[in-house]
Amino acid sequence: MIVRLIPAAQEDVREAASWYGERDAALGQQFVSALSDGIAQIVQFPESSPRVHGEIRRLLLHRFPYCVFYLVEPSGPVVLGCFHARRDPKAWQRRAGV
Repeated sequence: MIVRLIPAAQEDVREAASWYGERDAALGQQFVSALSDGIAQIVQFPESSPRVHGEIRRLLLHRFPYCVFYLVEPSGPVVLGCFHARRDPKAWQRRAGV
């Protein structure tokens, strides 16, 4: 199963990894690793994360205060965003058309 990140979600990941990497290179790599582990979990168990609105699901990353918002589609999961947990929920809701 392939997970697709929409372009805005790819940018979210780049920004977060860059932010952590600027503070400490190892920390940036650890963020990317935590995200990779989260994506692997989504691939293995796409319906295991709770729904937060309609069909949109949220996966919390380990060790980092970030959430991955995604949809499970027949072609595979689609990541809508990767946001800091304290960010205004309207940011991911706008992307989802909520």
